[in-house]
Amino acid sequence: MTDDDRASAFVHVYLNSSVLTNTKNDTDVVSRPETWDNVFLLVLKSSVMIVIMLAAVFGNTLVIISVFRHRKLRITTNYFIVSLAFADTLVALLAMTFNASVKITGRWVFDPITCDFWNSCDVLFSTASIMHLCCISVDRYYAIIKPLEYPNKLTGRAVAIMLLCVWVSSALISFIPIFLGWYTTVDHLKFKESHPEDCYFVVNKPYAIISSSVSFWIPCFIMVFTYWKIFLEASKQEKTLLKTQPGMYPRPSADHTATEEMNSMPHQRYSQCDDPESGHSTPTKRHLIKLKREHKAAKTLGIIMGAFILCWLPFFLWYVSMAMCGEACYCPDIVVDTLFWIGYFNSSLNPIIYAYFNRDFREAFKETLLSLFCACCPISVSASRRSESNVAPSNNSFRSTQDIGMVENKCLRK
Repeated sequence: MTDDDRASAFVHVYLNSSVLTNTKNDTDVVSRPETWDNVFLLVLKSSVMIVIMLAAVFGNTLVIISVFRHRKLRITTNYFIVSLAFADTLVALLAMTFNASVKITGRWVFDPITCDFWNSCDVLFSTASIMHLCCISVDRYYAIIKPLEYPNKLTGRAVAIMLLCVWVSSALISFIPIFLGWYTTVDHLKFKESHPEDCYFVVNKPYAIISSSVSFWIPCFIMVFTYWKIFLEASKQEKTLLKTQPGMYPRPSADHTATEEMNSMPHQRYSQCDDPESGHSTPTKRHLIKLKREHKAAKTLGIIMGAFILCWLPFFLWYVSMAMCGEACYCPDIVVDTLFWIGYFNSSLNPIIYAYFNRDFREAFKETLLSLFCACCPISVSASRRSESNVAPSNNSFRSTQDIGMVENKCLRK
């Protein structure tokens, strides 16, 4: 066995499980003593995994249903949100479930074809989830940094091409190399033939480098660059505004005008901006609203990047380091399992970060949940839906810039 093969033999599971329990001897699992500590740990792990899976399925399904039920959510940016929710739902259904079954039973209970299918689905949907976050950052970059170019750059056709590239590139590094055996070593392929009851995912160095770059490092670099540029642009606009209007910096403890204005209905806000002589909107108030929105956007960007890096960076650091150093590196199974499920947890956080922080999504969530769980009052729910559908949707090219805390500056550009 070469040094490369020995090193790769210690990289057991990419976006799966650290080292799946070897089941060559099932009696080892059966004869393992069951103490209260073991039982408690098993119940605790099972509960955490089930909660993460249910939260991911519920939250992302709610996002998809809400967009299809509410016309005003069918805007360009939300196409990325829906596709992201679809990918995260499949992560929970086709990746987390198999992983949880191994962690609960202590062995692989399916056939070798299902093992390859699980590994492929895990890589595919986890990679697609991360790449969707990258596409959203690009969408926000054009909406905030280049608002005049945004309607022409991020058209429906461009969004469709970006989504197609996400799914195709994710499939190219998952199903094809895994089912053709390109991802692993010759020794491991022989091991799979002689041990069909096991489900290890041993990768070689080239696959570890290429897959981690496509799945994480390149999207992460793009996200950091775009969000950093957005943050700099927001700070630049704030400093420019403070130089021209030094007495207008919003003080949260005393000035609630911007907050009240932001909480108004969208069509009310647009009508005030479009009609400066109505008496309800002044240049000072609009500047205050702009500053408030930029602060909210900067905070949201910090949450987005913080959650993404916290969930995925530890895992990919471990993944690449294990591929490079081989036998010299060792990590306890409990630590590796934690790294995998923290990465999975990002699929549960995405609906909160990318949807709940948006007011239109919050309203849609409430209405959708009411229609699902309040069967005792169908009349009031349907009336609420009719009144909401009668509200004229705003211009998509400008409205899309409100998503994820990035509120449009339509009034200010006049």
